[in-house]
Amino acid sequence: MTKRILFLMVVTFMMSTLITAQEKEQIKVDGLREPVEVLRDKWGLNHIYAKNQYDLFFAQGYCAARDRLFQFEIWRRQASGTVAELLGEHELKRDIGTRLFKFRGNMEEELNHYHPDGAEIITAYTNGVNAYIDEINKMPGQLPIEFKILGIQPKKWTPEIVISRHQGLKGNVGTELDIGRAVAKIGADKVKELMWFHPNEPNLQLDPKIKDFLFNDEILQLHEAYDSGVSLDSSDIVTNNFPKVDLDRGSNNWVISGKKSKSGYPVMANDPHRRIAIPSLRYAVHLVAPGWNVIGGGEPEIPGVSIGHNEYGAWGLTIFSTDGEDLYVYELNPEDLSQYRYKGEWLAMEEIKETIPLKGGSTKEVTLRYTRHGPVTHIDSVNNKAYAVRCAWLEVGGAPYLASLRMDQASTWEEFREACSYSNIPAENMVWADPKGNIGWQAVGITPIRRNFSGLVPVPGDGSHEWEGYLPIKERPNVYNPATGFFATANEHVTPKGYQHNNTLNYLWADPFRGQRINEVLKGKKQFSLQDMKDLQSDYHSIPARSLVPLLESVMMSTPKAKNAKQLLMKWDYGLEEESVAAGIYAMWERVLRQEADARFIPEEAKGLLFIQLHRIIAWLQAPGEAFGPGSQENKTEFLQSTFELTVREMREKLGPDMKNWKYGQTEYKHAAMQHMLSSFVNGELQNKLNAGPHPRGGNSFTPNSTGNADNQSSGGSFKFITDVGDWDKALMINTPGQSGNPDSAYYKNIFRLWAENNYFPAYYSREKVEGVTRQFLILSPEN
Repeated sequence: MTKRILFLMVVTFMMSTLITAQEKEQIKVDGLREPVEVLRDKWGLNHIYAKNQYDLFFAQGYCAARDRLFQFEIWRRQASGTVAELLGEHELKRDIGTRLFKFRGNMEEELNHYHPDGAEIITAYTNGVNAYIDEINKMPGQLPIEFKILGIQPKKWTPEIVISRHQGLKGNVGTELDIGRAVAKIGADKVKELMWFHPNEPNLQLDPKIKDFLFNDEILQLHEAYDSGVSLDSSDIVTNNFPKVDLDRGSNNWVISGKKSKSGYPVMANDPHRRIAIPSLRYAVHLVAPGWNVIGGGEPEIPGVSIGHNEYGAWGLTIFSTDGEDLYVYELNPEDLSQYRYKGEWLAMEEIKETIPLKGGSTKEVTLRYTRHGPVTHIDSVNNKAYAVRCAWLEVGGAPYLASLRMDQASTWEEFREACSYSNIPAENMVWADPKGNIGWQAVGITPIRRNFSGLVPVPGDGSHEWEGYLPIKERPNVYNPATGFFATANEHVTPKGYQHNNTLNYLWADPFRGQRINEVLKGKKQFSLQDMKDLQSDYHSIPARSLVPLLESVMMSTPKAKNAKQLLMKWDYGLEEESVAAGIYAMWERVLRQEADARFIPEEAKGLLFIQLHRIIAWLQAPGEAFGPGSQENKTEFLQSTFELTVREMREKLGPDMKNWKYGQTEYKHAAMQHMLSSFVNGELQNKLNAGPHPRGGNSFTPNSTGNADNQSSGGSFKFITDVGDWDKALMINTPGQSGNPDSAYYKNIFRLWAENNYFPAYYSREKVEGVTRQFLILSPEN
């Protein structure tokens, strides 16, 4: 037998083995123009190969809806203001808020802002979603279990649903009202003493005309309802077949040059921290067609990829703190409450009538009102005051992440920056790395220019406090090929000194600890492997612990238990690792410190309105000052002792008297457990099917691997991405708990354990590599 014949036999055997390992399916779909191939790999990622742009995004919509249909239906109702039709009148304020804050500008201009072919792309995407909805509604018995529990069927999408702003990270108007209320109660100087405003000092003085009118609890109820997540109660369940048996927003990203990587090429790493949920907030996909070859993650209901790479470069994002909202307070005409005073004249509010469907078939008529600044959230007819929110994100281009469509096709740093200039919401730190050796950072997001006020407290709507347009995005902070060989962001303030538009920067930023840890690791080694990048994304080292624990050394404890606990911390390496008793003690002490600092330092009148960042507390403890009053050092010692001894009592009550059981990372203490929104209404067997976890976790919100400060991880990096731009097939990804939102799917929570143990799967890019791990092969064909 010749070598050639033997080789052909081996290849034939290997191909037949591969084919038999795949599930093959062909579906005719009305609306497609040409056949589309969908190769689903063993981790659940869809690699979509189309022959034209329209079919590519049609197929993305079809496949995403196929995976996340119930998530799509909840999104559609949130975006359209029809949640009360499903869940009843207790959701009416949400629907009013949604309609009040609806984008009402020119739709063609809006859709084409995100990409020159935006209207075609977004329409193709919704057509694909609707094609699957048509298909599944003909077979209601095959609908995911959530539809059966609620007794509903999914409804059609429009492009208006995609460009909704309801899920976006938009602004700070709630914080603005709270700070304003605190200033009215305790004064601006005291508020500045407690909160960490930087890099500039804001003007927090309230206008006397509005000071006494900030305490009505209804001022922002419609905005808060619109901005909140959907939850269910028992009245929403319509079948008897299923009997019932502190969120931290943050992210990390960094890019390193080829001089600092073992491969000699730049590396990009990103782990955006958002709500940990089942199904996942994120959705991963690979999109291939003429002009498109992009892989990564985004939100399932949005076309394109917001974090990932194409063949020319890789990019990632974190939140860049930006104030895009202001609360305006108006004087109303006592003779006509639909008129408000502006520059000495009475102006009429614009009014829009809406009919909102309610559960059971009834409807509610509402009137939406607008001033020249924006949606009116409350009218106080007793005091003749009105309140409206001015929103930068209601301008054209305010739909979150959609400008990623332009980034998906960028081929150079210059093209990427140009694409960034269309990215209004959310405000982000965008980082870039490319095979030519370039790395860069560009802050994005629509930024109001305020000349005579800070935006941190409510202001009169009489024309005295106006925005002077928006700062061009390319003029926001940016860096190209920094001399350090790397650039990292973790939601802390990273703008270089001397920035030209310093007065457009926000005043409130994340604590610096995650960023400090990432930077010290990246500075401390000359060359990094992909394993090093994984280790850094998974890092549980606590910078705050390094600052706080040494302060205990000279503090005398009054009980043997507290003395023993202190001794454990003195020998500890500051890693918040699972199975560590010292980590368990420290994590609880950090919680108690923050809790007791709020109780001690925030005046009673301002409790619940202000927060003291951990950075502020550590600074007070480390340096002499007035925070602890006369006898400062004695008071600090007493504070450290009392909080630590309270921690020991808390641990005893929580985990029992045996200190060996005080380990971090366990079901009773620190873990990840994802609960489906319907799991409380079903029996134990279905609960196990719907939910994921618990699984031990380490870290907290101040470690690079951010896991929040509660026992159960409710926020953090559910999606992570790392890529060496010299070999795209080496990219790594994770997206917990799985790609599918259908509990009956093999890909519903297949990735949960992998993620919980800080592992990854390969995000293969070449067709050859993708075919080698394909488990389902789907051909979507035109119906005619």
